[in-house]
Amino acid sequence: MGRSQESFQKKNVRIKKEKKRQDKEKKRLARKENKKEGGGLDDMIAYVDETGRITSSPPDPAEKEKIKLEDIDISVPKQDPDHESNSLRQGVLASYNESKGYGFIKDSETNEHVFVHFSELSDDISEGKTVRFEIGKGPKGLYAVNVKAV
Repeated sequence: MGRSQESFQKKNVRIKKEKKRQDKEKKRLARKENKKEGGGLDDMIAYVDETGRITSSPPDPAEKEKIKLEDIDISVPKQDPDHESNSLRQGVLASYNESKGYGFIKDSETNEHVFVHFSELSDDISEGKTVRFEIGKGPKGLYAVNVKAV
């Protein structure tokens, strides 16, 4: 019995499905063949040597460095007692927008720009003036606190 009323479009769809099925079968057989030849997980393993380079050979167990468990410290690093986070710093008011009420101070030690809000200004200060300030931490980063003219 023949196919009844098979249109040109239906015939093309059927041919494409058969071709797709045959291609899938060929790929499956090719993978099966490659698996027998040794192309497996062992070919995909990479090792990292002591300098950080990726190699295909495993490291030599004789060259391993022994580390004592007691030598490993897991903690928050302690701050240097000489370093005071709220020490007075000196800088220059690099820019200040009076209408918006904020500006930036260029720290003379680190040359970083630190945000300053008008609420932290104790004196009437204009751009280019030397000021003393403390550093505070806010949600968006560091900002100047207790800003006074020198």
